[in-house]
Parts: sequence; C-alpha cells; structure tokens
Amino acid sequence: MEKDEKRAYIKYISALLLFGSNGIVASHIALNSYEIVLLRTAIGSAFLFLLFLLMKGQFTFWTQKRAFVFLFCSGAAMGGNWLFLYEAFQQIGVGMATLACYCGPVFVMIFSPILFKTRFTWLKTVGFFIVVGGMLLINGHLLQAGYSGWGLFCGVMSAVMYAVLVICNKKAAAITGLENALLQLAISFVTVAIFVAWKQGLVLQIGSGDWLPILFLGLLNTGIGCYLYFSSLGILPVQTVAVCGYLEPLSAVIFSVLLLGETMTAIQWLGAGMILGGAMLSEMTVVSLKEKRKTCGDE
Repeated sequence: MEKDEKRAYIKYISALLLFGSNGIVASHIALNSYEIVLLRTAIGSAFLFLLFLLMKGQFTFWTQKRAFVFLFCSGAAMGGNWLFLYEAFQQIGVGMATLACYCGPVFVMIFSPILFKTRFTWLKTVGFFIVVGGMLLINGHLLQAGYSGWGLFCGVMSAVMYAVLVICNKKAAAITGLENALLQLAISFVTVAIFVAWKQGLVLQIGSGDWLPILFLGLLNTGIGCYLYFSSLGILPVQTVAVCGYLEPLSAVIFSVLLLGETMTAIQWLGAGMILGGAMLSEMTVVSLKEKRKTCGDE
C-alpha cells in the first residue's frame, strides 16, 4: 500500500467514526434538534470556508451552471436530512435513527435505473428486500414499544433526503473536492436557517455548558470530518469506499449502546444486520459491475 493511500485510509476511517459519533455529541446539547443543526452547519461552513482560503482554493462553480443546480439541490437535501435525522435522534434514539437513515441507499437503488441507466440485477433485488425486511423488524418493534409515529416518520424522511442528496451530488460530479463540500455545507446552512427562522426565529438561548459540545460538533465532527472525508474519496478504491462506508452507521449503533445506554433486542439486532447487509450487498453489486465494465474497456 502506497503512503498516500494509507494516509487516505486513516482519513476516511477517522471521518466515518466522527460522523458515527454525531448523535452522541448532540445528546449533550440542551437545545432542540433544529437549533443543533443550525449551529452545526454554521460552524462547519465557517471552518471549511477558512480552510478553503488558507489552501488558496478558487471557486469554479459558476463555470458549471448545470452541475451547480444539482449541487444546490444536494446541499438543500443535506440540510433536510440533518433536520429530520436530529429530530429522530431525540424521538427514537441515535442507533435506530441512524439505521433508518441508512435505508437511503435503497431509495437510490430504486431510482438508479431511471436516472443513471443502471441495471436492476437480481442481487440488487435481493438486497432491496433484505433491507425492507430489516426496516419492518425495527420499525414494527419500535411501534410495539410505544415510540412516536413522528419519530419513525423523521427517520424515514431522513433516508429520503439522503437519497436525494446522493442522487443530486452524482449529477454534480463536475464540482469536486473541498469546493464541493464547502458549497454543500453552506447551502445546507442557508436552508436550515430559513426553516428555523420560519418556525421559531433565530434567537437562540444557549447555556454555557452547551458551547463545548456545540463547538465539538461543528468544528471537529462537521468541519474537520467533511475535510477528511472528501479529501480521501479521490484516492481510495471505489470498492473500499462502498464497504467501509457502513462503518458509520455500525459505529453509531455501537456508540449509542455503549455510551448512551440505549438497548436493542435480538430482533432489532437482526433488523440492523439486515439493513446494513442488504444495503452493502446492493452497493457492492453496483461497484462490481463498474469494475467489470472498466476491465472490459481496458481490454
């Protein structure tokens, strides 16, 4: 393994673990979910903008108007994803909310044949039904346990927003790297700010004990996490990114059990395994097809 690739592995894994701890950090902030997301996007955007200036980056998005339209939609979807996800954190718990959100790749898979002209293979079909089965196990158990329908709705909507984010970001491939991350985060901040202003106003009551986890979430988990994530994607093999990406929801579930004392029954663990395994199976099928086409093209 080359030195640059080894460094990229460390960056990528570190970013995934940071993202997996988002719900843990947010649980120590005595604000509502919308306010937490507003502060997270504001601090993260400011940090990435400063980093962009220090690295003497240059904006090129105005030369890619079509790509920027999709990037704008992706950033707005990121804001919506986080608004729903952090509300789900508070309603149904970090572990369950994260698993619900990671059903998003299944929605991407459903629309990929139409949007990206990809084939819907039998393995992808199997993966789809495995994930749906996992969702039914977890959500059915949550309803029996008396969790609010609003929390489950937010979890599902976070997955829908995640799918929109991924699809639009794929359509904005002409804008890459730190510029992509900065623009998406800035647009998500504007989206969240408009929503919070409409819902309750922008005057926040922040306690002195909340500032440390807020700065931790905004600077480390969001700003540095996004930088580590996007700076490693272009170096690592596609297959590695696809497989290792599921370390984020897996770590979120483990962190929620170990650090927040959230409990999961055997049925919920089975559902979690089905969601992660089915989504990974579907994504690995797409990766394998791409690699096969690339090999055939080289020959």
